[in-house]
Amino acid sequence: MTERTDGDSWDLSSSVGATATMVAASRALATRSARPLINDPFAEPLVRAVGMPYFNRLLDGENPSGDPEYDPEQSANHMAVRTKYYDEFFLDAGEQGIRQAVILAAGLDTRGYRLPWPTGTAVYEIDLPAVLDFKDAVLADLGATPTATHRTVGVDLRDDWPAALRDAGLDAAAPTVWSAEGLLYYLPPEAQDTLFDHITALSAPGSRLAADFIPDMSVFGSRIAAVSERWDRMEVKVNDLVYQDIRRHAAEHLTEQGWRVSTRTIAELHHDNGLVFPDREVFAAFADTTYLNAERTGS
Repeated sequence: MTERTDGDSWDLSSSVGATATMVAASRALATRSARPLINDPFAEPLVRAVGMPYFNRLLDGENPSGDPEYDPEQSANHMAVRTKYYDEFFLDAGEQGIRQAVILAAGLDTRGYRLPWPTGTAVYEIDLPAVLDFKDAVLADLGATPTATHRTVGVDLRDDWPAALRDAGLDAAAPTVWSAEGLLYYLPPEAQDTLFDHITALSAPGSRLAADFIPDMSVFGSRIAAVSERWDRMEVKVNDLVYQDIRRHAAEHLTEQGWRVSTRTIAELHHDNGLVFPDREVFAAFADTTYLNAERTGS
């Protein structure tokens, strides 16, 4: 897998797209758990439809990692905690009366089909057209029905996605709930700032935003070299896909733009859900991964 380049593209079995399949595989395993924190019945059929051998073997109960200490349950728990955080975030925003939801870089996200959205909610999914078309086709074959007004917006986030979102029906004068789940790592620092600027411009007071970020992106360097071989086997070489440049703290940027921000680390979220955060090197390196919940208070 090659490093990122300007204008690069992908499908769900290559580059950044393959990370969406990796995440969905963990959601599928988490759904099978004896005490599941989440329920995503569409994750497994979507992963199998993509057809990456590593993840199909993982779902078949094998350990294709080559690492005898690798515990798929730990990775599944990590993703379950993350997924639950965003699920509850969206549902809470719905209870507060917000009826527009935007899922940025939607990938294999199925919240438009599995969450109990309030009546009158419109869910917008933004991703590359080929990614959204693939997911929609698989879900249609499964007989899945959206649980809200479901609007896909096929556009690259490097292009004029705000215009495409408006054209799809978003009302910037009404509050919107946004998610940037597992996204910021794959953006250069200046693109992260631009993303937040666009979100702010489209967000009426009362809008909500959730995102996750890593304060020190150098963790993707030598500190986690031990996991690189497993990523190579997955055909998802994450080190080559993320931008490790120093960037502004996401919470600081949003606060300056008129958002009220609260945060929890992934280790704290494990504790909140009655789970012990793993002490293996790769997990310890990411213990300060931070989840933010922000509300737009400015005008």
